[in-house]
Amino acid sequence: TNGLCFDKNGNLLACSEDKNELWSISPDGKVTVLFTGYKGKRFNGPNDVWIAPNGNIYFTDALYKRKWWTWPMPEQDDESVYMVSPDHKTITRLTDDLVRPNGIIGTPDGGVLYVADLGDNKTYSYRIGSDGLLYDKKLFAELGSDGMTIDNKGNIYMTGNQGVTVFNPKG
Repeated sequence: TNGLCFDKNGNLLACSEDKNELWSISPDGKVTVLFTGYKGKRFNGPNDVWIAPNGNIYFTDALYKRKWWTWPMPEQDDESVYMVSPDHKTITRLTDDLVRPNGIIGTPDGGVLYVADLGDNKTYSYRIGSDGLLYDKKLFAELGSDGMTIDNKGNIYMTGNQGVTVFNPKG
């Protein structure tokens, strides 16, 4: 697996690099495949995941071709950010203008989502609407990130070849 995040029920959501799927792993270890692709096509490779306070799941789907894959890649026409509804029944593609989305994190109040575009070496912030969709894309930092987290003061911790870089909430 790659990106990991616990939901409020103690399930571990995991981005599977082995099979290009989004999983939920229960506390007793049972693996449930939530999604294998979008619109009948296999994901590029779910990479990182964040769960909003309302239960929406946001994840990045970047193409980093792995030598153990035996299927032709890519099937998706874009490297994107997706949202899964809290009941795990609906998936929505949210972006179509990123090069290689990777790290992802949201604010504790669920109002802002940060997405690192590792392929363009930039990180963007989005306002999350009441419908869960992303609005008002803004450049947050001239740095991409392989993974991110946020602290209780809103500082964003970004990782990558440069080590760990910390940005205040204003970038």
